[in-house]
Amino acid sequence: MKVAVAIDGPVGAGKSTIARQCAKELGFIYVDTGALYRCIGLYCLNKGISTTDNENVTKALSEIKLDISVIDSTQHVFLNGVDVSAEIRQNEVSMAASNVSAIPKVREFLLDLQRGLAKSNNVIMDGRDIGTVILPDARVKIYLTAKPEIRAKRRYDELIAKGQQMEYQSVLDDLNQRDYNDMHRETAPLKAADDAVVIDTSELNFNEACEVIIKTIKDRAGI
Repeated sequence: MKVAVAIDGPVGAGKSTIARQCAKELGFIYVDTGALYRCIGLYCLNKGISTTDNENVTKALSEIKLDISVIDSTQHVFLNGVDVSAEIRQNEVSMAASNVSAIPKVREFLLDLQRGLAKSNNVIMDGRDIGTVILPDARVKIYLTAKPEIRAKRRYDELIAKGQQMEYQSVLDDLNQRDYNDMHRETAPLKAADDAVVIDTSELNFNEACEVIIKTIKDRAGI
């Protein structure tokens, strides 16, 4: 039986980087579901479609084809045949992704793709509603979080390292807004699944967080 690990949590909690490393150490496939929403947000931005316009975003879905490939142990995301793995990490795409993720038809559009990946592989999948909606029967569910100020500082450092000029306060404000949007949206709001293990990484460095999560996965999955 394939092992599915669902990792949920707010932006900046370290889900993607930690999940990617844990998947590598365990020999699992890592699936960054946030990247899929970012692709849809990016497509809408490029087409001049407001990402809060439910009707037009929904119409645009018929023009979108998404693919995920693992190249040299790294997930690459393709939007209509173009590798946009780097482009979707721009800060403006983050809010666009948050906006489109609140649209029910967008979540429905991505559901089969995400569940299909989990059925055919041992996966670690991270996002906002993996354990509550996408993979409710996942053998291991983890809710990864940290204090807002620490998450914002991590995000700020990441953006600066990539050469993007940002103010820390702007990053914190954006993060708080995204948290509010994710937790209060009508469809699949961000929350810990009832049977999830809650892990706070505020006081953990990267290696410590990975150790805790790998131990949790092994204990819960019996591997």
